[in-house]
Amino acid sequence: MHKLWASTYKEFLLLTRDIGGIAILFVMPIVLIITITIIQDSSFKTISDTKIPILLVNNDNGLVSETIINSLTESNTFEVIQKDKEQEARNLVFKGNYQLAIIIPEKLSSDLEKKVNQNVEGILSKFGLEEEKEIRPEETILNKEVRLYFDPATQLTFKSSVKNGIDKMISKIETQSIYKAFHEQVAEDDTEVIFETDNFISFKEIAPKQGDKEIIPNSAQHNVPAWTLFAIFFIIVPLSINIVKEKNQGTFVRLRTNPVSYAIVLGGKTTIYLAVCLIQFTLMLAIGVFLFPKLGLPTLDVSGRIVNLFIVAFFAGLAAIGLGLLLGTIAKTQEQSAPFGATFVVILAALGGVWVPVFVMPKFMQLLSNISPMNWGLNAFYDVFLRNANFIEIVPEIILLLLFFIITALISIVYNEKKNAV
Repeated sequence: MHKLWASTYKEFLLLTRDIGGIAILFVMPIVLIITITIIQDSSFKTISDTKIPILLVNNDNGLVSETIINSLTESNTFEVIQKDKEQEARNLVFKGNYQLAIIIPEKLSSDLEKKVNQNVEGILSKFGLEEEKEIRPEETILNKEVRLYFDPATQLTFKSSVKNGIDKMISKIETQSIYKAFHEQVAEDDTEVIFETDNFISFKEIAPKQGDKEIIPNSAQHNVPAWTLFAIFFIIVPLSINIVKEKNQGTFVRLRTNPVSYAIVLGGKTTIYLAVCLIQFTLMLAIGVFLFPKLGLPTLDVSGRIVNLFIVAFFAGLAAIGLGLLLGTIAKTQEQSAPFGATFVVILAALGGVWVPVFVMPKFMQLLSNISPMNWGLNAFYDVFLRNANFIEIVPEIILLLLFFIITALISIVYNEKKNAV
């Protein structure tokens, strides 16, 4: 224990003498998490918090177009700006001034009414419910097309959402028109209700609860664990550089002359850098709880979760340190360890779902994400923050993180022994 303490104290002195390094370890993650959360907060807010200005060209001026405009306005998602010319709206959207333009075709309302009446009369005549009339050739009514212009830079998710919403709106208008036509043909009294046009099937989201309170995800709960984990794993860069520097400066040669094993040396580094990881995590939680509300961001709710969160952070820190020990042991120069370490952390973050959710990745990448320790740590954090998981439910991820640390540390020790034995 005395040797381990001496090794730990040595690492503490080295770390505290590098003020710039400490600033990078603590200040940069804070800036990162605040910036990312502010940027992404709007995507987690309710739709009514922000309105997207869109252009609309109404060539119909009928009941259908009026219904479309009212629906768009009442949705609280869009700010509808009407234009007279399709070409003008198209140019404004393609230049990036607006995200979307909707073009309603001419005679949409009148032609829809004619088409529906034709279909209803045909159905009733087949059942013998339609009065005999003079046979006349049926008017050909061409299908109508509501045109959408999107800014070329618009994300596919926004396009899909808008197209699905408008398609649902148009389908509802067509259905109500059919009901209305049947009612006019069949009902003897205008006040008689034959068809109910209210939706029979509805949707209701059931959110998980903590006690009597619903757990509603927000940007803080998503970004704090994700980018804290990114900051924790970025510790492999200074850790690996520290090990390489000791080898190149001859410090490690002097250590080998003492009766101290390489495992003890790594143990000292593990202890001090694990403390750094936990301090990082504490700062991130404090920012989410105390600073975010002052910036107009959602408060990070950690009530009843503190113990499990620190357990996950502890083992995630061990996994990151194990990777740093391995990289520092294998690398021969700082020029090898620093760029590789930084790039490798970015790759692990991408695979782990820090930037892009795993479920939207291709199948092959989803399988590959299972080998990323960041994915294990992120899933454990999400289990605690968003799924209200208890300790038993996060044990599988914790075991994976611990095994990762043990394996990387053992490889480092074995590699070092074999290298020195040559």
